[in-house]
Amino acid sequence: MSDEAQEVTVADNEGYHLDRLDVWGEEQEFVVEAERTIAYAKATNDPIAQHLDGTYAPPVFAIVPAMVMMADATMSVVPDELMLRILHGEQDFRLHRPIVPGETLVVRAKPVGIQGKESGVVVTTLMETHSRTHGDLVNEQYFIGFFRGGKFEGGEGVPAPEHAFPAELREREPDFVAEQRFDEDQTFRYAEPAGDPMPIHTDDEFARQMGLPGIIIHGLCTIAFISHALITEISPDDPTRLKRLAVRLTKPGLPKETITTSVWSAGDGAYAFEAAGDENPGKFLITDGRAEFA
Repeated sequence: MSDEAQEVTVADNEGYHLDRLDVWGEEQEFVVEAERTIAYAKATNDPIAQHLDGTYAPPVFAIVPAMVMMADATMSVVPDELMLRILHGEQDFRLHRPIVPGETLVVRAKPVGIQGKESGVVVTTLMETHSRTHGDLVNEQYFIGFFRGGKFEGGEGVPAPEHAFPAELREREPDFVAEQRFDEDQTFRYAEPAGDPMPIHTDDEFARQMGLPGIIIHGLCTIAFISHALITEISPDDPTRLKRLAVRLTKPGLPKETITTSVWSAGDGAYAFEAAGDENPGKFLITDGRAEFA
């Protein structure tokens, strides 16, 4: 690369904190209370008995202990002016075992990659959750944050693992289809147990000021709904068999909206899926979904 090209790259990427890539942040403890996991299950209309009685936390509850560190690590890389432009792009849960009420977790996070796109900047963050109580690795998660309007030349670090929809599955009908409906008060019930009080989910006027059609469903609430649809069809007697759940969030859901999830078996316990809403026919809420069951 010429000296001139290097200067352009440096200028374009000014203000980014690339020295923070692949550096773990401070660890944080989280005590898992049954009341909190049960409240999360109820807030996501979870029908699974082992989640509603507090035997296990729902799989997507894994985000709750990691939420603050995930946000801090992701935003630590970008300039200050981009922080409020973040959107949830993708999430990839690697579930070694379920979270169990009563244990104490230790969570850490680090940004691992950044890449410039035509319409913004993508930052990939890795989180790890260990159990201080039992001494094992409970789960790993990849979060992809998209910063609208940001400019970054090239890419640094590593991207999240792939979970693209296999094109050959389009040649046949899905193996099963599930319909679910968001309640009118879904976001208000979800915000507290999830620890996510962002006003775009609870303040209609604020959401419209942000260019949204009104209050939108939390992306992770949508993912939780998908997890129910998968588990109740594939492993209704043992929710702990779900070992991976990865999605690309393409459009927010809306209160009172019905979503339809289509699922294809990809063999060896793997499934591909996508979910569409009825408010905008043909528009997907979730694409490139991948689930893996033991």
